[in-house]
Formats: sequence, C-alpha cells, structure tokens
Amino acid sequence: MTEREARDWLLGRFGAPCEARLAIFVDLLIAESNQQNLISKASIAEIWTRHIVDSAQLLAVVDTPADGLWVDIGTGAGLPGIVIAILRDGPIQMVEPRRKRVEFLDHCIDVLGLGCANVSLSKAEAIDPRRAAVISARAVAALPALFVSAHHLAGKDTIWLLPKGQSAQSEVDAARKSWQGSFHVEQSITHPDSKIVVARGVRPR
Repeated sequence: MTEREARDWLLGRFGAPCEARLAIFVDLLIAESNQQNLISKASIAEIWTRHIVDSAQLLAVVDTPADGLWVDIGTGAGLPGIVIAILRDGPIQMVEPRRKRVEFLDHCIDVLGLGCANVSLSKAEAIDPRRAAVISARAVAALPALFVSAHHLAGKDTIWLLPKGQSAQSEVDAARKSWQGSFHVEQSITHPDSKIVVARGVRPR
C-alpha cells in the first residue's frame, strides 16, 4: 500500500472530515517526534501506511460496539488510540506509563477536540477494573504477558485487537498454554508480514 492508497482508503471508508483530522494528527506527531522518540524517522515517509492505516484498520477487522468502552494499552504516540478516537464516537481510555507521552496525548485530545477520549498515566495492571468492549495494544508485549497485565479489564464479550508482526501465530500458540478463548489471526492490509490477533472470551486456564 502506497501513501496515496492509504489516504484514499481512509477517505473511502471514513470520509473527508475524518481524513482532515487525521492529517492534523500526523502533523502533530511528526512535530513531536523531533522532541521525543515517538516514531522512527525512517517511518515518517510512510506514516499514513505504517501508522495511520495500520491503526485505523482495526475498525474494519471486526464489528465493534459503537458506544462501548475501548481501552488502548501502551498508547505511546497515539497509535492506535488517537486514530481510533478520531474515527469512532464511543469512549476510549488510553493507558500510557510515560509522562511525556501522556502530555503529548493530552495535547492531541485538546487540539483535535476529542471529548470522548482520556489518558491515564499508568501501567495496565494498575488501572481500576472497567469492563472494556474492546482492548487494543500495538507493539506492547507478547500475548501471554499482555493478558496477565490486562485481563482484569476484560469480560467474556470483550474483543481484543492486537497488531503483531510475523510472530503472531507463535504468540497465540504460547498464550494458549495458559489462556483459553477464541483466537484467530487476520492479515494486515498494510504489509504482508503484519498480522492482527483477534481474541474473545480470554480467561486463564
């Protein structure tokens, strides 16, 4: 997928107003990346493909509740948290343990007027239990460790959307040793080596 194809995909699926707000976020992200290590300099030339569509596609993988709580763990640069907040009207709670990144995320929320979004300066395991409709985490931890830190936020109907690389299936296999539920691996639209683990009903064995 080229950068033009990425923007066309966003326009076709979400419309011009959302694409325009995403463009503002892209500018904020690039500017802040000069101040702190949010995304690699090498990825800036492909920012719409590697970061924006890579995040936005989570809304296309499965039907997610429009008004349920979305919890994004280890939001970092706002990927996918800020992207999801722009494209979805429901509440989203971003969880990020690094203060400078939380300050950046709060700034993005203010600039973009994302009234349904908030950020917690915390690790996932310290967040008070709230039944999330969706839990996402992009490049945070291997699945077994992620489930340990965040399963208290999930109920039996929670959908886990977890972007991964080539290790996706091996992480699912490792997780199944200690965790049960429904797991499958979706192909990412942005890169042949990128996958998305979709899980439901995750609970300890």
